[in-house]
Amino acid sequence: MHKKWIRREVDNNKVKDLQEQLKINPQFCELLIDRGIETYDDAKEFFRPDIKKLHDPFLMKDMDKAINRIEYALKRQESIMIYGDYDVDGTTSVAVVYSFFKDYFENIEFYIPDRYAEGYGVSNQAIDYAADKGISLIISLDCGVTNIEQIEYSNLKNIDFIVCDHHLPGDELPKAYAILDAKQKDCPYPFKELSGCGVGFKLLQGFCDRRNLGYEKLFSFLDLVSISIGCDIVPIIGENRILAFHGLKLMNEKPRLGIESIYELVGIKEVDKETGEVWINEVGIEEIVFRVGPKINAAGRISDAKDAVRMMVAENKEEAESYAKLITEHNESRQEMDKDITEAAIERVYSSPELQAKKSIVLHDKEWHKGVIGIVASRMVEEFYKPTIMLGFSDGMYTGSARSVKGYDIHAALKSCSDLLEKFGGHMYAAGLSVKPENLEAFIERFEYTVNATIQKDQLTPEIMIDLEIGLHNIEDKFFKILKQFAPFGPGNDKPVFLSKSVEDSGRSRLVGENHIKVSLLDRQNRRNIEGIAFNQKQYFKPMCNQKYFDVCYTLGVNAWRGNKSIQMDVKDFKFN
Repeated sequence: MHKKWIRREVDNNKVKDLQEQLKINPQFCELLIDRGIETYDDAKEFFRPDIKKLHDPFLMKDMDKAINRIEYALKRQESIMIYGDYDVDGTTSVAVVYSFFKDYFENIEFYIPDRYAEGYGVSNQAIDYAADKGISLIISLDCGVTNIEQIEYSNLKNIDFIVCDHHLPGDELPKAYAILDAKQKDCPYPFKELSGCGVGFKLLQGFCDRRNLGYEKLFSFLDLVSISIGCDIVPIIGENRILAFHGLKLMNEKPRLGIESIYELVGIKEVDKETGEVWINEVGIEEIVFRVGPKINAAGRISDAKDAVRMMVAENKEEAESYAKLITEHNESRQEMDKDITEAAIERVYSSPELQAKKSIVLHDKEWHKGVIGIVASRMVEEFYKPTIMLGFSDGMYTGSARSVKGYDIHAALKSCSDLLEKFGGHMYAAGLSVKPENLEAFIERFEYTVNATIQKDQLTPEIMIDLEIGLHNIEDKFFKILKQFAPFGPGNDKPVFLSKSVEDSGRSRLVGENHIKVSLLDRQNRRNIEGIAFNQKQYFKPMCNQKYFDVCYTLGVNAWRGNKSIQMDVKDFKFN
């Protein structure tokens, strides 16, 4: 697929001013200006995120009410339930809030809904369970702000709800005892992009402040907060950057038992079986998103998301390892389903000129596993670069996931079809939805009409934003050491993309796996050699080997194995003259 390369524009006067203040390479000043960092103080805050600069939790609407209700529950020794969604954000949220409050409440349990039997959000089944158990307070995490009917049902059962959510509320709010969601129209909280787990963290921060407890115990959960931030793809700016920075530090220096068990299963922790020597490679947002997160997610996609929570709250090594192994097995099953469905979906589009002509993709199949079609939708966007919806079938309804392309609000597109949907919810780039069989064809037609009318032509061509043009000879240890300090990377602070022109193959590049290239490139200027990987770009292998000089754009990372580390390119695209 053709990709458009766009060189970011930068104000050279601002770069010069910042370089005079910081006395560092102007190339790094250019990267900082791109990120809105224009002064020495801005740079200090960026490079050294200060945990003391977290916002006052009581700036969030209803925080007072929420803490008062929790204090009342403690005074009356009520039974409470910690309720969360079945994805990474939801399960980390539950693990954090449950682990913290179990030292205060004698009667406390957690609940994760079954993805297939109960679906997303608060379920009446869970409320009935709580009523039968004598529970009088439910704290929902990463869900609840759109569950108007379910929370009304809870009120009828005399069960109060504290909703901790970060999704966009609808025009009507549920009648919960308290709603913590910075995206409420009248919420004055200054940072609007917390993860669901981040909102749960703020609830606990409010509890600590009310009781003058200090933050030592609270901060021990920052590792799980950082996992939620990475996997829920919220912007890693502002308060999220502070939380992620310190959470990653904890993950690298003192990982909890369950997370360390995952490290060993995915190769982050390496053990020599003969000598017993141990190496733990550095964990960043990429490792969370691509290696740790999928294992946690797989529990709810394939089996029971409670297993992921049990792993994260485990207090002995045997239990942690047992649950880590179990959810890893679930992930292996998920990968097989993912591969099969992806191949079938891609083939369906390529074999249909009608589907290829559309501006959107909506595919459905009663045999597709509901637990993996969100991942498949993302892969379809990578392949065809169109707003995509994948639908499976359960309980008499087509249910699935929507994924979008850069700059296109798929949540707004679904809202324009809301009269044909049973329910929907999510973000600009990702959403979930359910539709009755009798409305399916009308929905597909309306969705395509909406996308066709609202999407811009350039939004259907993937873009690569290039931050800097450098030579391969610039990539040395000092350069990379400073670059690493820009982490944690993610939305709002993406890994810088570099462009190197007139490079050539060293003769050692080779194909690996089914579709990948292990590249070995030479700099034309001084023959500096850099190695790396080009995922899913097999089609460029022959041109790369046959053409003398070509351009390449890439990010930089670390290739680590048994304590040995080297700088590695992650190639995004090639351009041949």
